[in-house]
Amino acid sequence: MRHDVIIRGGDIVDGTGGDAYAGDIGISEGIVTDVGQVEGTATREIDARGMTVTPGFIDVHTHLDAQIGWDALLTPVSWHGVTTAMMGNCGVTFAPCRASDRNTLAGMMASVEDIPKEAILSGLPWDWESYGEYLDSIERLRPAINVAGLVGHSAVRYYVMGDRAVKGEPTIEERRQMAEIVAESIDAGAIGFSMNRLRIHKGPDGESIPGTFAKPEELEEIARVVSERDGLLQSVGARQGMLGKLASDTEARILFSSAVLGPTRMAGKFWNGVFNRAASGRRDITMCTHVRGSGLVFGLQSNLPPVRGSSWRRLKQLNLEDRLEAVRDDATCAALIGDARQHRLIGLMMRRMYYMGTNASPEYTQPAGENVAALAKRAGEHWSETFLRLSRESGGRGLFTLRMFSANLPGLGELITNPNVLPGLGDAGAHVSQIMDAGWPSFMLSYWVRETHHFSMGEAVRRMTSASARGMGLTDRGMRADVNVFDAAQVAECQPELVHDFPHGAPRFIQRAVGYRATLVNGQVSVENGEHTGIRAGQVLRHGAASASSQSVVLTN
Repeated sequence: MRHDVIIRGGDIVDGTGGDAYAGDIGISEGIVTDVGQVEGTATREIDARGMTVTPGFIDVHTHLDAQIGWDALLTPVSWHGVTTAMMGNCGVTFAPCRASDRNTLAGMMASVEDIPKEAILSGLPWDWESYGEYLDSIERLRPAINVAGLVGHSAVRYYVMGDRAVKGEPTIEERRQMAEIVAESIDAGAIGFSMNRLRIHKGPDGESIPGTFAKPEELEEIARVVSERDGLLQSVGARQGMLGKLASDTEARILFSSAVLGPTRMAGKFWNGVFNRAASGRRDITMCTHVRGSGLVFGLQSNLPPVRGSSWRRLKQLNLEDRLEAVRDDATCAALIGDARQHRLIGLMMRRMYYMGTNASPEYTQPAGENVAALAKRAGEHWSETFLRLSRESGGRGLFTLRMFSANLPGLGELITNPNVLPGLGDAGAHVSQIMDAGWPSFMLSYWVRETHHFSMGEAVRRMTSASARGMGLTDRGMRADVNVFDAAQVAECQPELVHDFPHGAPRFIQRAVGYRATLVNGQVSVENGEHTGIRAGQVLRHGAASASSQSVVLTN
């Protein structure tokens, strides 16, 4: 038999949670047709000896809704083995949308997710009104990976209520209209509905986005039509009591995203209790959270620490080359240090700030005693002197991360062990000049599998493939050939880097990976040795359609 592709001699980790076994993968017409000892020839053979072969990874929490308009390759997630991404999280989406409301929805996304509004308005075709038409438009963009979309509460509410959507209460008829639009959106391919309950998610006017304070009866009416269609209800910021009631009253399948703000060990015990209660009530509730400490990224090449003072304001206005020249000047450094000494609160912030180092891979796992405040104390310096010295020594490329969430890795390990927790929350496509967490799959493999053995390779891959697919509602295992081939001993994140490749030269962080031999999307090699091949074989995975049910999440015949 002749195949299109044969992956030869790899250690297959099939996505079911089991151990690796040696074998080949045969692929024909985008389908995995043979697993084991594959006979015959192929147009393309990939030598996977010494490599791990897995299904493609799934990222359940992205905001690539805008970026997909100008970056069909969907970097950086596609560099990290992701072959399917879910967009439309947190209630903010671009559909449904009347032509007259485009500016408003673009402004909401820009304000909530730190995506430049000018890029959104100029980078997308905006040739839709309904959610189904939006998915049609995404298909025409020919993305390099598979994408699925949620219809957002903010867009639906604004479509029905206009400006009253921000502070007003819907009438009974308006609630009915919202539920109907959500139902129509799912029937047209949305895999579910997303909602936001975080007050800090504000629009350009400073008001919380539509739906943040929606009353239970509004959410229940929408959740019922989602549940009737076996769709997904995604939430951010909702209290666990509200989620439990929605799950009980409507039998909705719920996926909520939550960062850990306080002590991570306490969070693990709290959420374990929540999931135990959910299981006893036969409620389908799943959590998505970070796999490492997350927060704002600082450095000479990006954002500077928020110090007030004329010296820091002048430094902020310079480009990287001029900033580096400035911090090599003794008089300038003296002024910067003098201003920084006046702001004690910034010094307290340095207890949660960590230097990523200058190695090929960033340092994300330092203990608390290695924060910038501790480094400065050991060196007999003020924190600003340490920041400036390390910036000079790294040629301005050194970056620092403020661990706002999940700062305690041992505690986080306890939380993510729970079978109801999915890895991710990388927020790819959002906060693009502030954070960089899109490389989370590579960290999962390098730290939680290779370094700590917290997860077996089989269980880590299961979480990133079949478990994530189940959370999204892609329950048919199918055999579409979305496949990763990587060196388990080498796979890792590279240092983040600020580039200016968004429309109008807007900046964003990117992060490449090492160790990936090949990533196949629907049977075609999309990334090879860390570089895109130019092939864009991704599909829009529509709820209930063949393309959705054929998403590959295991590698078995």
